[in-house]
Amino acid sequence: MKSIFNKHVLIAVTVIISLCLLYWGIEYLKGINLFKPANFYYANFEKVDGLNISAPVTINGFQVGLVREINYDYDSNDISVLMSLNKNLKIPKGSKVTLDTELLGTATLAIQLNKGSDYYAVGDRIDSEITNGLMDRVDENIMPQIASILPKLDSILLNVNALVSNPALHTSVSRLDGITAELAKSSQQLSSLMANLNGKVPQIVTNVDGLTANLEGTTQNINQLSQTLANAPIEKTLTDLNATVANLRQVTDQLNDKNSSIGLLLNDKSLYDNANSSIMSLDELLKDIKANPKRYINIKVF
Repeated sequence: MKSIFNKHVLIAVTVIISLCLLYWGIEYLKGINLFKPANFYYANFEKVDGLNISAPVTINGFQVGLVREINYDYDSNDISVLMSLNKNLKIPKGSKVTLDTELLGTATLAIQLNKGSDYYAVGDRIDSEITNGLMDRVDENIMPQIASILPKLDSILLNVNALVSNPALHTSVSRLDGITAELAKSSQQLSSLMANLNGKVPQIVTNVDGLTANLEGTTQNINQLSQTLANAPIEKTLTDLNATVANLRQVTDQLNDKNSSIGLLLNDKSLYDNANSSIMSLDELLKDIKANPKRYINIKVF
């Protein structure tokens, strides 16, 4: 009988220990450590969209606790949130608990500490407020702008549709296809031209070599001509040329000098007139001889 009683006690103790371990495991999975001491505070909110049990409670981004319970107060129609905070944390009076909604819709609690030496007691209710989340700010700031843009966007779409349905656009596209085809044809012709040039490059190089050889021969001829000119008696030729120029200048001076014989012959007008008169008299004499030859020529016949 005693052994049966001991078995029942052992089973009962095992079941109790198992239940305790199960409860502790569930709480641990929620992020709640039953063996870690904590202080409990309350906060009331009008709505707790996205807030769940085990949601983090932070101060300046650092987690200092968890949401332990969320209950609805049917008397005040508020939602009471029980927070489990670090036992070493002291919250000055005047601090606030804010509910922040993240982009994905989840919510967290953030404590904004006030400066002071008077602190809340454990179990007190802390003032709270709900801040506008990212989606609320989108609804308040961005959505009105989007609503104002929609009519303009509608008009833009209408203009785009009109542009797309314009026959001129289709004509331009057709012309563009033709231009593309011409470009492809030009590319092929250019490729064939490059191929022909590649085939003629050796001949061009040969011609260039021949032209280079001709230039070298021309250069040699120029060098020979330069050498011949360098060896020519240029100085003597210039001396003779200067002497000839001096003689020509002397003759010119004599011709221009009225006192010289040559100058008198060229510049004496009376001598010119006498010579001219003599020539005219001689001309009249010749004419008269032609007209009357018997006057000047006597022919006697014996």
